[in-house]
Amino acid sequence: MSQKLHFRVGQIVPSSNTTMETEIPAMLRAREAILPERFTFHSSRMRMKKVVKEELEAMDRDSDRCAMELSDARVDVLGYACLVAIMSMGKGYHRVSEKRLHERTVENDGPAPVVTSAGALVEGLHRLGAKTISVICPYMKPLTQLVVDYIESEGITVRDFTALEIPDNLDVGRHDPQRLLEIYKQVDITGIDAFVASACVQMPSLPIIQPLQDRIGIPVVSAAVCTTHQMLDKLGLERRVPDAGALLGGGY
Repeated sequence: MSQKLHFRVGQIVPSSNTTMETEIPAMLRAREAILPERFTFHSSRMRMKKVVKEELEAMDRDSDRCAMELSDARVDVLGYACLVAIMSMGKGYHRVSEKRLHERTVENDGPAPVVTSAGALVEGLHRLGAKTISVICPYMKPLTQLVVDYIESEGITVRDFTALEIPDNLDVGRHDPQRLLEIYKQVDITGIDAFVASACVQMPSLPIIQPLQDRIGIPVVSAAVCTTHQMLDKLGLERRVPDAGALLGGGY
């Protein structure tokens, strides 16, 4: 475990994203109430308004600039906050992105590990030992199917999913997380090992992660929960946040 107590968290954020910079800080602030480490948060933005493949591809090309800017601040870890942008670039692309963006920080003499929300979701599910899952996505159906295919290419079976079909990214951020406590009932959770309440760091879900897990009796995660877990992992810190579900319960 690290002896360092103060950490700078860098976030590469779509310009229309309003949730990454609320949920991840909220989890790490809650962690500060029970553990000694302290965090500050620093963002750089990539233009994106509509969650469509063309805008996602253009946005991803801008991520190199963001990594360079954040490494100017000598952040300790970088989080790339758009799951579907990574997954839309092809299966396994999170590894390519994480390696390339880390190289940008090295070139700038500010080396920092990089976590993508796409890679974090896959890794978080593997950490839980989840072989079969169900998932809620805010995306249009074609992009949702792309996300499902990406997850399955990583060796995890998707039992069922629902696509909320919200095209405007600002509207995704305005989605009431309490609605997920009803929406999940539309999804088949028979025989699954974990439930993904939000496969998108822009769709709010943090307030219902623990209540939903308590209700259905299996681990519940989100892209933001998994991203926080991986950030703490890269920092060499205990991966524990109160009331944020099993993955951040301290056992993984």
